[in-house]
Amino acid sequence: MADPLLWEHMTVEDIRLAMQTTQTVLIPCGCIEQHGYHLPTRTDCYAAEAICRGASAATGCLVAPTVAYTFSGGELPGTINIPTPVVSLLVMEILRDLSRQGWRNLVLVQGHGGSENVQAIHAAADMFLRAHPDRSGINVAVHMIGQGSPLAAEGLASRDFHAGYVETSLILAIAPEDVREGRELDTPELVEMMRQDPDNYQLRTKNVEHPDVVPHIHQRPEIQVGIMGDPERASAELGRRIIDESVETLVELIGRLEER
Repeated sequence: MADPLLWEHMTVEDIRLAMQTTQTVLIPCGCIEQHGYHLPTRTDCYAAEAICRGASAATGCLVAPTVAYTFSGGELPGTINIPTPVVSLLVMEILRDLSRQGWRNLVLVQGHGGSENVQAIHAAADMFLRAHPDRSGINVAVHMIGQGSPLAAEGLASRDFHAGYVETSLILAIAPEDVREGRELDTPELVEMMRQDPDNYQLRTKNVEHPDVVPHIHQRPEIQVGIMGDPERASAELGRRIIDESVETLVELIGRLEER
């Protein structure tokens, strides 16, 4: 298998040559946020990049630099939140400039599954196409890592969410040196509450109780670790299998786009 084509390490000449054989650019979209006491804040970036690199090596498409600063919603130390309208605008501008250069297939690969961030990136893709009707030949796709992976789907079905065994397995496979020992959790009650719905980390309050009043939203102050799963079940082997399944699904999408 060939080496992945990483935009940030390529020259103008390299990129011109690549455009002769591919029309596809993958854009990893991660997040800088806490992932418990055992995983790095860069976890979502690592995961998106690994899937993109695997797909690039298999297909010859390019991997753009990672969109790292996005929106988490969490408030523990280490999390950097960028408001979702700014995220959408940034992603729209990246799509605009890549299409200006002549790239026709633009694939946003999301490593962070927070509901607000997912909505922001989908909104960016939608609004870019609406704002540029002159670029009707451009294809934009939004692809979530783990999409099409039976092993990742099994984790979601068991309510293994943020920093649980699926994400821990991925980082054990991608960057084992960044995985810390120990798997400290919040209280069992808090963990169960967050596993029932990942957005339960939020505390919503109103100064005036009325359906028209917008609530204040903050992270529940009693949450100190933030894990929403069971990292003890993690293994590097499982992580590699999830990556392989995820790459296969992304490669299939790229093939469809390139055929057109």
